[in-house]
Amino acid sequence: MFQKFISAIVIIAGLCLAIVGYLNIVDGQKEVDQSFQSAQAAIQQKGQTDSPFAPQTGEAIGLLHIPKLKTELPIVEGTDADDLAKGVGHFHESYFPNEHGQIVLSGHRDTVFRRTGELVKGDQLIIELSYGRFVYEIEKTKIVKKDDQSIITLQQEKEELVLTTCYPFSFIGPAPNRYIIYGKRV
Repeated sequence: MFQKFISAIVIIAGLCLAIVGYLNIVDGQKEVDQSFQSAQAAIQQKGQTDSPFAPQTGEAIGLLHIPKLKTELPIVEGTDADDLAKGVGHFHESYFPNEHGQIVLSGHRDTVFRRTGELVKGDQLIIELSYGRFVYEIEKTKIVKKDDQSIITLQQEKEELVLTTCYPFSFIGPAPNRYIIYGKRV
């Protein structure tokens, strides 16, 4: 009798956890969808402002198009947990297209960057902002330890797009590595 009671409790707890997980996924997708709409609106404001491009943290600023994956993802200013819940985060200390520096975009491996492992050298990445559309070609990918500080150099010698996400993609819990994609402007 006691074993049946414990079994029932374990099954109910498991179902509750599954439901909570599902609701978190649905809620996360709603945030990404809202950011996508905001990003589209931001892009539509082409030429309507004379001020320099200086977005606020948490603001949807544009779209990242990944043609091979048939994906359009919202780009949000900032890379803290709240920002990454909305889409691809732009590391606020990095540069933007046309500033001739390192552009760093990050995303979660289990949401927006779920399929980045399918990308290879030569594939295109397109950033669309209110002031233009910028095409990059993947030059290389690499895997580094999560605490490797050499990836984000913030160099301003050449324009370079860097995408970062956790790795391995199917890892449960905090991943030990980072998957890095480097792109050059074409």
